Amino acid sequence: MGMKIQTIRQIRLRIQEELRDLYPEAEISALTNLILKTIFKDLKLHQIHEGATEITGENYAAISQIVCELKKGKPIQYIIGHTIFYNCTIEVNSNTLIPRQETEELVDLIIRENPDFRGTITDIGTGSGCIAIALATNLPGASVTATDISAEALETARRNALINRVNITFLEDDILEKADKQGISADIIVSNPPYIRHSEKKYMHRNVLEYEPAGALFVDDSDPLKYYRAILTRAEKWLASQGKIYFEINEALGCEMSELMNLSGYSDINVVKDLNGKDRIVKGRKNG
Repeated sequence: MGMKIQTIRQIRLRIQEELRDLYPEAEISALTNLILKTIFKDLKLHQIHEGATEITGENYAAISQIVCELKKGKPIQYIIGHTIFYNCTIEVNSNTLIPRQETEELVDLIIRENPDFRGTITDIGTGSGCIAIALATNLPGASVTATDISAEALETARRNALINRVNITFLEDDILEKADKQGISADIIVSNPPYIRHSEKKYMHRNVLEYEPAGALFVDDSDPLKYYRAILTRAEKWLASQGKIYFEINEALGCEMSELMNLSGYSDINVVKDLNGKDRIVKGRKNG
């Protein structure tokens, strides 16, 4: 980005030119708008879109750095350090996944099915804390606990809870350990555990493979449901009788997950499709 830039309109055109061969046109437009809103956060939206405002050398340098990182394949959310998830501001970094639309759909389903909920919710494998924070924000009568194996992810989640002004109990826990050190009690359990099989990496974009934490994404092909089985084992103690459980799942494993839930003693089992028509959520109610 070596040419002389004087206005937002000019730098908008320059960003689009720099990214033209790397991203689809619609994505370039979205990225450009996000970059400009991030850098010129004190301007009104119409001022950014009219583009007549002159920019400083500091603004230009910051935008140039963002574009440079984008050209390396780094996700925009990691570059600017945050994203918006279900109307909550969520800080993200290399220790946490970038929240996806499918996970927003999971949160939306829980909120719609449990209006005015006043019980306890546990989010297992919370990462950035996005699920727990969105639920605590939108179900203010709930008491929310969130667990993760990563101390670094939990540190980020705690900051996000402060940013969004919600009270959440965060606990470090390895769900694959047989010993239950937490003694949690929940009326609802929710989890978005690792579910992408290693064989599916070939279909994924480099900005995911090279930047997002692999441990939060991938699972061995030989045992793709191991995290779900471990969570269901914990739920034998943690989840109240007639309590509900909600999972985000691999689109190819809806039938297998439904069968696992049935074998684990759940009723009202339902596999829910996402907005793209793919099996994405499985839910059920604990018997007994």
